[in-house]
Order: sequence, then structure tokens, then C-alpha cells
Amino acid sequence: MKRCLNILYLSQYYPPEIGATQTRAFEMATNLARQGHRVTMITEFPNHPLGIIPPAYRGKVYTRDSESGIDVLRVWVFARRRKNFLTRMLFYLTFMVSATIAGFLLRRRYDVVYATSPPLFVAVAGYLISRFKRVPFVMEVRDLWPESAVILGELSNKTFIRLAERMERHLYARAVQLITVTQGFADRMAECYPQIAGKIHVIPNGANTELYQPGPKDDALLKSWGADGDTFVVAYTGLHGLMHGLDFVVEAARRLASENVLFVFIGEGVRKQYLIATAEQAGVTNMLFLPAQAEHELPRFIQSCDAGLVTVKKTKLEHRIIPVKLFTYMACAKPVLLCVGGETRRYVEQAEA
Repeated sequence: MKRCLNILYLSQYYPPEIGATQTRAFEMATNLARQGHRVTMITEFPNHPLGIIPPAYRGKVYTRDSESGIDVLRVWVFARRRKNFLTRMLFYLTFMVSATIAGFLLRRRYDVVYATSPPLFVAVAGYLISRFKRVPFVMEVRDLWPESAVILGELSNKTFIRLAERMERHLYARAVQLITVTQGFADRMAECYPQIAGKIHVIPNGANTELYQPGPKDDALLKSWGADGDTFVVAYTGLHGLMHGLDFVVEAARRLASENVLFVFIGEGVRKQYLIATAEQAGVTNMLFLPAQAEHELPRFIQSCDAGLVTVKKTKLEHRIIPVKLFTYMACAKPVLLCVGGETRRYVEQAEA
């Protein structure tokens, strides 16, 4: 007989926040619940990426609700609209402390603690809770941090880098199993720490094909974008971050000014305002920037476009990354305009997408 487990799942980001991390945590947790496992999710008060906590959560230390069969415990974090090194560290560290305290206070007996990172501090909280409750600790690694932060120029302090690498090594060693999202990440982890190779497993990202499906274009939506029936619409959905290398798309749009092509950017991120300003300065009029959409609305936006854009900045990490938006475009049967090599390219070529 299959044993049903009590799972304590830690993810700093979770719906109603919008993003790949949030979607993965939700899909993983709800699928575990559908299999008969009992899942408790510890997450933050929703605020990401804008850094604004909704009024319903202000003045509270935690909230607890049942959502889609998951027991969701939300805890306070230090969230600010202004993003710099200090505010980010306070953001991460306060979640680590709040989540650890919440985990300690939970009275239910758990069989395993599952923590997803980055931020690496989520895994620290998961490890501490697992030690306190004397249960196995499983760590999910969605990005190679601090290596990725160093490559992207987000982290340069050598002392902090050494401390982060030591923390990473300690957590990898203490986890009974390590889950990652691409084979490239798995290979890099095993290369850096050969002793953990036997406990690394790949669970790739994907798309919910009950939600993301081929469908007709929404003419009213296209009209609101200023697109006519002959406009070729290219969609970019998701985070506008440092790693996505979106600057060159502004130049591509400028060169296509005489063509009936519209680039629609849907989402938020640290580079969004910069991209908007760059497009305005260059006099680009065929780029439209829209706010992030709720997950259930996004398929309609993708279905209304002619192609989906997938980009990653050219770095040492490029060939190991598979952006989640790739799968949502493919699930909606949209061709992919791909600016990434490595595993992502192999996926698209094998699927002839």
C-alpha cells in the first residue's frame, strides 16, 4: 500500500503571487495532495514582485487557511518597493526567521520537510525545522545560488560569497535528497560537489495542460492592444529580470517599426521600468507593457498572440536554464521565438516547436 505522508513544504513565493516559482510550488503541492498526501505550506504574505503587502495582511504576524486542499500558513516578511541589497537581505532573512518559528510551533507530526530555493535562506529554515522535528530534509534547487548571482553581477562581496557557498555546501550535504529542475543544474551540482551526485534528481518544470491549451484569438483583447487582424503579435510573459537580457528586444522592435509587428510584454520585474524608459527614449511605438496577469487569465493572452518569445542573457548559465514560459507557449500551440541555447534549444528542436 502507498503510504500517505504529512509533508511540510516551504516556499517563500506562492499564489496569489504570480511567477514561475509560485506556479511550481502550487502545482507540486496540489499534486501531492491529490495523491493523498497531507501538505502544509509555509509561505510569505503576498507581496512579490512589487513589495507591497495587501491591506488584509497588514498588522498581522501570520494567517492560516485551507486553499485547494493545502493547509497554507502565511507569515510576515519585511517587504519594500525599493529593491537594493539591504532590503533584499532583510526580505529573505525575515522570512527565514518567521518560517522557522512557524515551523517550530506547528504541533502536527510531519514525515518530511521539503524546502525550495532560492532564496537559500528558505532551505536554511527548512533544515532547522527538520532538525527540530527530527524528520528528513529534502531540498529543491531551482537555481544555482550564489553562482548565478555572481555571474549576473548581483553579488560581488567576496566574504559574503564565501559564506553563501559554505551555506550551500552544508545544506546539500544535510539534505537526504536534492531535487533540481534541469539536467544542466544537476550536472553542475555534481561537478562542484561530487559526494552528493547520488542523491540528485531532476523534476523539470512544465505547464498545466488543463489550463494552457490551444484556443481562438480574443479579438476584443487584440483591439485593446491596438492590433488589427494583420498584426503579428509576439508575446513575452513572466519576469522582466536581469537574467532575461531583454534590452536587445527594444532594438529589435525599433528595427521592425515599418512592419506590422507588435511586442506585448506581460509581467513585472526589476528591469521593467528601465525597459519602458529605453523604449520611450528610442521612440519605439510597437512595444506594449502590461501588468502581470492572474494565472487563469494568462492562457487567453497567449492564445491571442502569434508567437512566444523566450530569452536568457548570454552567460555561463544560459545552457543550463529552461524558462517556464517555454512550456506555456508550447501547451497553447504557439511557435517559440527562441534566444537560448542548451537544454531549452533541445526541447524546442525535439518538439519541432
